Amino acid sequence: MIKLIVLDVDGCLTDGKLTYDANGIESKAFNVKDGLGITTWLKIGNEVAVITGKNSTMVKKRAQELGIKHIYQGIKDKKKVFKELLDNLSVRNFEVAAIGDDLNDYAMLTSSGRSFTPNNGVGDIKDIVDTVLNNKGGDGAVREMIDILVSENDQEKDFIGVWK
Repeated sequence: MIKLIVLDVDGCLTDGKLTYDANGIESKAFNVKDGLGITTWLKIGNEVAVITGKNSTMVKKRAQELGIKHIYQGIKDKKKVFKELLDNLSVRNFEVAAIGDDLNDYAMLTSSGRSFTPNNGVGDIKDIVDTVLNNKGGDGAVREMIDILVSENDQEKDFIGVWK
């Protein structure tokens, strides 16, 4: 049973595009279906973590809005942080699912029990993950992953029951 999902941000929770205004302020767009999936996943007793290579106040804000407690930004060695997270939460690799879209996610994906990439993940990542999702990053890929895991965990009644 998967107890923890680990999320990359750019290219998974977002479409991977970086937009800057005239003052150099970065903006990102997040999908509300991903957000509802994440909050519901948490409400049924599972865990979520974000491990991302960039630092962004928007990522911190969005993670806090969704109730994600484990946020790691500016990470160059995702595998190291991934292992530390599992140790801190007393979770084993086979109880973890991860989603990533590019080469900096490779070690994290191959260390998890279940691995996913959005449909627009790079070819080398598509070759090593368990599941290439139908949706693109920023377009419901994380929600699609969660729906698959909820079904595999046999948690559908709990997942839907949160909103009844």
